[in-house]
Amino acid sequence: MDALSVIYEQVGSEEPFYRLVEHFYQGVEASSVLRPLYPKDLSEAKSKLAKYLIYRMGGSQAYVQERGHPRMRARHMPFKIGMKERDAWLLAMNSALDQTEEFKLFRAELDAFFEHFATFMINQPD
Repeated sequence: MDALSVIYEQVGSEEPFYRLVEHFYQGVEASSVLRPLYPKDLSEAKSKLAKYLIYRMGGSQAYVQERGHPRMRARHMPFKIGMKERDAWLLAMNSALDQTEEFKLFRAELDAFFEHFATFMINQPD
């Protein structure tokens, strides 16, 4: 069991994950780097991210039941992701984490996870 897989149990419900995602997408909407990568309607993207984070952190399996194995790198291949996009994504996620009290106890683990995750998504040189 990894450090992330117990976060859901300690957070206690899905609601903080959905709030985290709302804060994250506020950052996306404000970012001239990230916003063009997303569809006009962010509803589906928000739902997918929340379900993925809940799944990854030990909660409901709904993400996998609906979409299969995460295959995050493959799913993101259609989008140009370089260091600029990675850095903007991390800025938005870090801001979201700062705004979501329930995740403060897990900040070191989440920072390491999201840094690795965002770097792994890079698929183009800048």
